[in-house]
Amino acid sequence: MSTVAILRLATRNQPHRTVLRSIQCCPTVARPLIPASVAGGYGGGNTFSTSVRRKADHGEETFEEFSERYEKEFDNVQDCFELQRNLNNAFAYDLVPSPAVITAALRAARRVNDFPTAVRIFEGIKAKVENQHQYEEYLEDLKPLREELGVNLKEDLYPDDPIS
Repeated sequence: MSTVAILRLATRNQPHRTVLRSIQCCPTVARPLIPASVAGGYGGGNTFSTSVRRKADHGEETFEEFSERYEKEFDNVQDCFELQRNLNNAFAYDLVPSPAVITAALRAARRVNDFPTAVRIFEGIKAKVENQHQYEEYLEDLKPLREELGVNLKEDLYPDDPIS
């Protein structure tokens, strides 16, 4: 069947329409109704976004609340991905996590059997503290736990590394 015959069949029962209008590019999509309060925005003017603007319901988090939240997060860790995600989130803040948070993180690393991440936790502490003295205080405070879990420091594993 030729192309001309196909076009004739497509336009046979539609005398008022042209061939191009009879072929629809996109089907008609039913759209949900948007409440006027959302569609008009808060200022009453037109906005590009139809989403509702929300304000944060929480205030500033204290250091104690931060520590308690991350201790719970590390206690609930089930795999390496969750452990590393929580570590990234905890170290992303502009503060050094408390020794209790580091203890929970090290226990979580041991629970999921992730030795390299346990070593990297101490590298993260070293990068976050302001000076060497603070890092040594963390090491002294966490030394019994390190010995209990068998976690070595990068400085112990690679003594000749000039970067450490």
